[in-house]
Amino acid sequence: MARVKVALPDTFPLTVQIPVRITDLNYGAHLGNDALLSILHEARVQFLHHCQLPEFDPATKTGLIMADVAIEYKGEAFYGDVLHLQLAATDLHRYGFDVVYWVKNQDGKEIARAKTGMLCFDYNTRKLRNLPPEMEAQFGLAPTA
Repeated sequence: MARVKVALPDTFPLTVQIPVRITDLNYGAHLGNDALLSILHEARVQFLHHCQLPEFDPATKTGLIMADVAIEYKGEAFYGDVLHLQLAATDLHRYGFDVVYWVKNQDGKEIARAKTGMLCFDYNTRKLRNLPPEMEAQFGLAPTA
C-alpha cells in the first residue's frame, strides 16, 4: 500500500497554537487521530478568520465543505503539549483550494503533516459553486484548471 505524503509549501502565512486537552488522548495516552482532525478544524477556522473569510455565511447559506483529508503522522503528542500549527492555502482551482497544515509541538518536534481539500458549497442548492474572487485574491494564488 502506498503511504500518504503531504507536500509542504515554502511559506506559511499563519501559525496557531492549540493545547492538547486530556479529552484528546486515546487509550495509548497520546493524541488520538480523531482529536487531531478536530484540532485541524479549529486551526482552519482560525486561518480563514485570519484571511477575513467565513467558513459559512448564514445570510447566503454558502460556505466551504471538506472534500477530503490526508494526514501523515510523524510523532506523538501528549497531554500538556502545545501544538503549533502552520497553515497555508494551496492548489486553488475552480471550486476550491487545499489547506496544508504542519503540526509541531512546543519543542519543535514534528507531530503531523495534513491537507484538507475545501470546496465552495451552496447549502441552498446543495451544489458546488465557483471559487469567489475574494478568496482567490485573499490567498494570492492563481487558480489551476
